Amino acid sequence: MSFRFALTGAAGYIAPKHMKAIIDTGNVLVATLDPHDSVGILDRFAPEARFFSEPERFDRYLEKLKRKGDSYRIHWMSICSPNYLHDAHIRIALRVGADAICEKPLVLNPWNLDALQELEIETGRRVFCTLQLRQHPDIINLRKREQTLDLNQKREIDLTYITPRGAWYLSSWKGNLERSGGLISNIGVHFFDMLMWIYGSAIEFEVHLSERKRTAGFLELERANVRWFLSIDSDDIAFTEGDGSGTFRSITIDGKEINFSGGFSDLHTEAYRAILEGNGTTIGDCRKSVQLVHDIRNSLIVEPSENVHKFLATGSYLS
Repeated sequence: MSFRFALTGAAGYIAPKHMKAIIDTGNVLVATLDPHDSVGILDRFAPEARFFSEPERFDRYLEKLKRKGDSYRIHWMSICSPNYLHDAHIRIALRVGADAICEKPLVLNPWNLDALQELEIETGRRVFCTLQLRQHPDIINLRKREQTLDLNQKREIDLTYITPRGAWYLSSWKGNLERSGGLISNIGVHFFDMLMWIYGSAIEFEVHLSERKRTAGFLELERANVRWFLSIDSDDIAFTEGDGSGTFRSITIDGKEINFSGGFSDLHTEAYRAILEGNGTTIGDCRKSVQLVHDIRNSLIVEPSENVHKFLATGSYLS
């Protein structure tokens, strides 16, 4: 069966990955929304899709399709809009009788999840999140291997993620803490979700560095101690042994390097396949990571203990 999709945030950075996932899974994009009209990307994926720059008209159009019957209505809505709008756009989807597929983070505040779960019950619709690292083959294999870990043994992990962004980033909504949640919510959430998916729930954490371009700290999980460093500063690439791609993603487990910089090109498509087959990441699955990044975002910075990421321990990131 081919499903009819709508999409919000059509002019954004991540939207093409969702558009590709919709088409690659054999479905059709019918309607899109974005206040900006730089949406020429639609010519590649869905030239016949209706485009709206005003949410009121977009909402009215979806409501009209709903009233015309199942052959016309929107079955799914993909939400690629700024983080602070996710909750509102999910509500639109559920109200017009569609299930929602939302880019991470699902919401910025954990209490919003309770209201959305109530709406799921009221409407009979479902909400899913594209925490695509759960689809990465290297991460899946890592999880399988770590399931045999002695519950009394803790891994020592260093997570380093550097994905340089230009000056535009901090001038956009992504640089606005209230709209994006900062680096910890906009970028860190799916790494923390991945780590908790493998090593269990968070026990405690420390924040050692919190800047607009980088953040670092320590996270104790049930079966792992994690020292993490996240950055969008291109200068930080110089302190890694990257592959020349300009992006560095690395996990060191008990001193053994696991580099997973590759394999990211089709993860959204795989996430869509899982969701459409009934195996997607639900509100309940997202709760731990949403709560954790909210708590980290609102915590005080402390002096690093012995559990400090190597970049902070050496001060190399300041060189």
